[in-house]
Order: sequence, then structure tokens, then C-alpha cells
Amino acid sequence: MANVHSEALPFPILIGDIGGTNARFSILVDAESKATDFVHVQTADYETIDDAIVDKVFNNPELAKPRSAILAIAGPVDGDEIDLTNCDWIVRPKKMICELGFDAVLVLNDFEAQALAVASLTDSDREQIGPNAPAVDATRVVLGPGTGLGVAGLLHAQDTWFPVPGEGGHVDIGPRTPRDLEIFPHLVTIEGRVSAEEIISGRGLLHIYNAVCAADGVAPGVNQPKDVTEEGLNGKNAQAAEALELFVTYLGRLAGDLALIFMARGGVFLGGGISPKILPELKKPTFRAAFEDKAPHKELMKTIPTFVVTHPQAALAGLASYARTPASYGIATEGRCWRR
Repeated sequence: MANVHSEALPFPILIGDIGGTNARFSILVDAESKATDFVHVQTADYETIDDAIVDKVFNNPELAKPRSAILAIAGPVDGDEIDLTNCDWIVRPKKMICELGFDAVLVLNDFEAQALAVASLTDSDREQIGPNAPAVDATRVVLGPGTGLGVAGLLHAQDTWFPVPGEGGHVDIGPRTPRDLEIFPHLVTIEGRVSAEEIISGRGLLHIYNAVCAADGVAPGVNQPKDVTEEGLNGKNAQAAEALELFVTYLGRLAGDLALIFMARGGVFLGGGISPKILPELKKPTFRAAFEDKAPHKELMKTIPTFVVTHPQAALAGLASYARTPASYGIATEGRCWRR
């Protein structure tokens, strides 16, 4: 194991964004090249990540054979066998080096990669929500509901971006309003507590919908998150519409909490798979109202901009940016980079 802080990895580099449901891979041939079009994999289709890489990357004659890999995974990076939070894959870098022939493997948290993207994306890759304020080069926060709920900070100092990975998606969420108090007893809990990820994620949206139905004494009419989203956006289902509004409210509350924790004057960025799909709902006053409702600091919250990341492959873009210019980012690689 080596500490290779800001040290370039050998090209070509395989970059991978590994989520609970989907995995995406691309090849960066050198620092000047554009990354190849990404290869999409359903994690459930392969027993291991190694099998997916061999089948979709190594067996593709159009792709250069990578010498190293930078992988962003949905879960904490700890030890030589790295479990993903929401799928059965286990990343084993030493095995990848031994059996797949990599010279080096660097593993980051998936929202660390999202934070890298937030540092490098342009105005065309994000949609502003609320007051028109610039995304200045200052501390930022990125969070995103998808299969789970990812959270990361992005500190800025001495012309360098420092991503701060974490598991902020698993913090507690509590009720605030009378309606919350009617709904929360029906929410799914983990050992008695309501985790943010259990209400601000794909399954979380469904959990809110089912809880609203239970509070209203009606039978649920849909059983998929995408159907709750669709019926909530078109207003055909009252419980789905309220569930979507509550989802946005809880997301706004948590985003505001994180903005205060990090003092994120550079903005809060909503990534993940769900945020772009519910952009019309996020643009309503509900999100910003929940975000700013942080007495005694409401006026401060009004100065912090919020954005939805619209780049279709933000994590891969962030990893590619790091791979090209690692010295621009303060990423400590000790314990997370394996070399031959």
C-alpha cells in the first residue's frame, strides 16, 4: 500500500462510477483525450465487478486496455475488501491487480466523485434553483437521491479543491409539522429511527407515499417510485402529489442543514438520478422555503445558491478531471490506492 497523494496514475485509465443499481465505465487514454463513451452495466447482471469489467471493457476491441483504474463506489472505502451499500458487489483492488493486470487501483466514494464533478462542471451542466446567485469558488456541498442518498463536502483552499466523503445520507430525520406527525409513525425505520436515506431516495419516495396513504386511510394505488413521481408530477393522484411535495421538503431541509454544517457559500448541488427527473417540482417554492427555514439564519441561507446537476454522467466527468490533473485536488490516497 502506498500514499500517492496527487500522484498521477498510469494511462490508459479505467474510470468507473459504481452505484447500487447501475455501473458505468469509461476509458481515458491520456490526459489530453476525451473519455470514451461510457459503457453501462446493470449490477444485478454480473456476479462480481471483475466479471463486468472483463466482459464490457476488456472484451471490447474498440477500447484501449487500461493500466490503472479509478473507481467511485457507493459506500465507505475501508480495507482491502470494499462492500457496496446497496448491491452485492465487493471491490477487491489487490485481486484486480493480480488477476486483471492493473498497475494501480484507486477507490473513492461515489459522492466524492460527484464532489469532484461539482468543482469542474460549467454553468451548462447545472440548473439553478431559487435566487440567481453565482457558484463562487468556496466550500460546496453535493447530495443526491438515487438508489440511496449520497452526501459529500467540497472544501476550497489555496486554489485546491478538497472533497470530503461521508455517509451523511444516514443521518436522522425528524418530524416538524403537524402533518409530519401524522405521517412519520407509518414510515419505514431502521432499528427505530428514520434515516434520511429511507425517505430521500427512490425507495424513500415510495415509503413516503405509503405512509401518506396509511395516514389518509386509503390503499396505495402504485408500488414503484417512478409511478409515484409520474402521478405526483401530473397531479392525478393526491397522495402521490403530496408524497412528492414532502420528498422535496425533506430534501430541502437536509440540504439546508448540510449548508450550515459546511458553511457552503459556494452552493449546494443536487446530484443523483432523481433530482433532474423532478426538476419542475424542485423549482417550485417548496424546496427553497424548506432550505432557507433555518432560524436564526434565514437571511444567511438566502445567500447560498442551490443547483441541480444536469450533466448526465457527472461522476465520470469528475473522475476524469481528477485523472487528468490530480495536483488540482487534495485527495489523500493512503489506504485507498493499491499498486503493483
